Amino acid sequence: MRILITGAAGFIGSTVADRLLADGHSVVGVDDLSTGRLANLTAAAADPRFSFEQVDVTSPELPALVGRVRPEVVAHLAAQIDVRVSVADPLRDARQNVLGTINVLEASRLAGVAKVIHTSSGGSIYGSPTRLPVDETTPVAPESPYAAGKAAGELYLNVYRATHGLASTALALANVYGPRQDPHGEAGVVAIFGTALLAGRPAKIFGDGTASRDYVFVGDVAEAFARVLPVDAADGVRLNIGTGVATTVRELHSRIAAIVGAPDTPLPAPARPGELARIALAVNLAARLVGWRPTVDLDEGLARTVAWLREQAVAVA
Repeated sequence: MRILITGAAGFIGSTVADRLLADGHSVVGVDDLSTGRLANLTAAAADPRFSFEQVDVTSPELPALVGRVRPEVVAHLAAQIDVRVSVADPLRDARQNVLGTINVLEASRLAGVAKVIHTSSGGSIYGSPTRLPVDETTPVAPESPYAAGKAAGELYLNVYRATHGLASTALALANVYGPRQDPHGEAGVVAIFGTALLAGRPAKIFGDGTASRDYVFVGDVAEAFARVLPVDAADGVRLNIGTGVATTVRELHSRIAAIVGAPDTPLPAPARPGELARIALAVNLAARLVGWRPTVDLDEGLARTVAWLREQAVAVA
């Protein structure tokens, strides 16, 4: 199968590319490299079935590219990923996450793509639920422009399925972490904590540390993409992709500090707008429809991530 991946140079997109290539698929990676890194695609680039195009998903060049490639499936991962950026600049967020998604869907329709897999945000679209873990019947209640944009993307997915017969699945991801995550931005707390602690610096915790998140390993997320590739797999459905376990930010810091062998003494900082108090995702539907469940627990995933961060620090030194 030929698959086009937007956001392919990001840490999730590149891991998905590696997973699909391992299954024998041909992959075309698309990324504007504004935040993605070509270094993430080193393994993929060594495979003759992989090619790369530097294109922004909001660009009018995208439909021509998709038309030339003629993929059977488009996996749409390109996005502005920072909740704080969306609060500070909602127009920028909407251009990338709403208009970009519409451009991907329209390009897919014109090219005769069979299916689009859309990356939604289970970590934000449900707002502040009263019960955890939340399943897919929980009302969507965005509390940030980022969450609103991701929810809007799902609505457009439904429109293109109803109007044009374009098959689709939305994967509502929890907080994804793992190797290749960028430790230098504002998003990606595992990489941020790990990098700071490995360098002997204290890490900041915004708020009182009781905010809890569902942390899912990037390899498990890549497996979810592989499971929904068939056109009829979870067509027209949103699937939560997480672990069902909520971990506080303070506990996360403690676990990473223990792995690194660093003091568990984070710096307190004021809470930031747009951040939710707690979330965890029930994944029973993904298990029932496509046989997906997480296989990497948090301690194992953190150990793998810290090992990768340590390798990167040595390579730079």
